[in-house]
Amino acid sequence: MPRPQRCRRICYFPEYWRFCPDDTSCNKTVIMTLDEFETLRLIDYMGVTQKKCAEEMEVARTTVTAIYDSARKKVADCLVNGKQLVISGGNYRLGENHDGILKKLSKKGLNMMRIAVTYQEGQIFQHFGHTEQFKIYDVTDGKISTSQIVNTMGAGHGALAGFLKNAQVDVLICGGIGGGAQMAIAEAGIQLYSGNSGKADEAVEKWMNGTLTQNKNATCDHHGHEHGHGHTCGNHSCI
Repeated sequence: MPRPQRCRRICYFPEYWRFCPDDTSCNKTVIMTLDEFETLRLIDYMGVTQKKCAEEMEVARTTVTAIYDSARKKVADCLVNGKQLVISGGNYRLGENHDGILKKLSKKGLNMMRIAVTYQEGQIFQHFGHTEQFKIYDVTDGKISTSQIVNTMGAGHGALAGFLKNAQVDVLICGGIGGGAQMAIAEAGIQLYSGNSGKADEAVEKWMNGTLTQNKNATCDHHGHEHGHGHTCGNHSCI
C-alpha cells in the first residue's frame, strides 16, 4: 500500500487564479494545484532554494523537486500550446498568517454557522479586496449567538480569503467582488452572497430567513458604468 501524501503547507492563496492567451480560443485547460503554484512562488519568484522551499512547505526536499518539476511542465505546456492555466485544488493546508486576529475570535462551536460581512461603519463595504474590517457573526439554532468586528492584515483578495478560511467562516456577505476573488472564496469552501448593500446586521437577518440576494456576477470597479447596488461595474473587476 502506498504511503499517504503529506499535506503541503502554503503561505497564501494566489491573487490571480486564471491565465489565458488572448490570441486563441483557449479550448484546453491545464489545472495547476495550489501546492505546485507555491513551489513556483517560492523558488522562481521569491528566489529561495529547494531546501528552503521544503522547509516552508513542511515536506521533504525530494517532494518539492517533484512538485516543482510538475508545475514547470504545466507552465511550459500552456506557453507552447496556448492553453488556459487555472489554479485550483491540491493536497495542501493554508498557513495561519493572522494568528493574532484569529486568537481574538470566539471559538466556533459544533452545529454553528459562521458568517462574515465586509464591514464599514455598520454598512456592507462594497469592494471585497480592499476590506479593512469584517464583522463576524456566529449563528446557532437560527439565532445570532455572538458577533464581533475584526481588522484585517493587508489588502488583496488572496490574503482575505485565506483569513476567512482559517477563521472557519461558512458564509461571506459582500458587495462587489471580482472573478479572481470569487475563485479564492470557492477554493476556501465558503458560500458567497455578493451584490448586497445596506446595513450588515440586516443582511445577516435576511440570510437567516432565506431572503438574502445571491448575485455571483457582482464584479465591480471604479471606472465602469454604475448599476445594481450603487457600485460600478465595468471591464476590470475590483479584487
